[in-house]
Amino acid sequence: MRDYVEIGIGRQARKTYDLDQLSVLPARRTRSSKDVNTEWNIDAYTFSIPFLSHPTDALATPEFIIEMDKQGGLGVINAEGLWGRHRDLDQAIQEVIDAYDNKNSFLRFSASNATKKLQQLHTQAIDYDLLSERIAQVRDSGATVAVRVSPQNARELAPVVIAAGAELLLIQGTIISAEHVATGGEPLNLKEFIGTLDVPVIAGGVSDYTTALHLMRAGAVGVIVGSGSSAHESTLGIHVPMATVIADIAAARRDYLDETGGRYVHVIADGSIHDSGDVVKAIACGADAVVLGQPLARAREAAAHGLYWQASAAHPRFPRGMIGYDELSDYDIAPEERVSLEVILHGPSSDAFGEENFVGGLKRAMAKCGYTELKSFQKVGISVQ
Repeated sequence: MRDYVEIGIGRQARKTYDLDQLSVLPARRTRSSKDVNTEWNIDAYTFSIPFLSHPTDALATPEFIIEMDKQGGLGVINAEGLWGRHRDLDQAIQEVIDAYDNKNSFLRFSASNATKKLQQLHTQAIDYDLLSERIAQVRDSGATVAVRVSPQNARELAPVVIAAGAELLLIQGTIISAEHVATGGEPLNLKEFIGTLDVPVIAGGVSDYTTALHLMRAGAVGVIVGSGSSAHESTLGIHVPMATVIADIAAARRDYLDETGGRYVHVIADGSIHDSGDVVKAIACGADAVVLGQPLARAREAAAHGLYWQASAAHPRFPRGMIGYDELSDYDIAPEERVSLEVILHGPSSDAFGEENFVGGLKRAMAKCGYTELKSFQKVGISVQ
């Protein structure tokens, strides 16, 4: 039963919950973490861990995507980022790093300088041949190729990236609907569009039951929950209470499963994921997999060496999501001194805050609560703190 509160005369608001307001409950029976299986299957693809990387150039070089695959996860390429705009990708990313002046006493100016540089780099038109070349490099490595396009540019870019070797297509915006309408332009009807594609489609982000159900009926194999950032609260007044929204969209998945007689659509959480405890609670609320963004920026293989931004940070008129480091001390760590992606995902780790060995944290939480499979862990007891 939904809980509504009165915020003023004649105005009600729904009471919702963030992940940090919840905790999972251990059960009478515990398991060994060695017996926990974190395998995740979506469409014809199997991954040993339920993690995707956020589609940002701050993380993704071809080498990062390949390493993400080696570690059992899914690296995601941003087709509208710097990959297809600059032949010297490393130099382009270094220019953003250099523009972030950590010595400035007011970090907002540092972020603004870096955002201006990122916007400038994005004024370069996408070279389809260059983009295809880099996607093919990942495909030739044997890694599963997942590519993100925006709803606005999906019709134009999807055929290009699929021809280059994309095996999973993410149609992802900060907020998405089943039908994107633009004045003076032809609307993108996702149901019609997805039906024309030869690859499975994951779509999002969404923050309500109805939109999620629309995307499922449109043919998406996965629905992304959230926008990957809390930046929308300060810029748009929009906040996604991830615990509540994951549970709502898991309910849409269940109803769609009944409606279709067995078609299962995956729920993928993208937002408010800072440590392994957040991963645990996201899956407990109903997520099948989780997107990691900022937590992976600390990896030695990450493109921007600790500096992080989302794709929406490059918007030419209204950037969202501040460019920055998770910790100020990260600025002074040399790339070769950073921990590896393997340590962040699998350990071993000396970090006691859940920012490394994400898989180990998830396995231990599941074991302590008596579960050995991800799907069954969605039934674990939850309490509100």
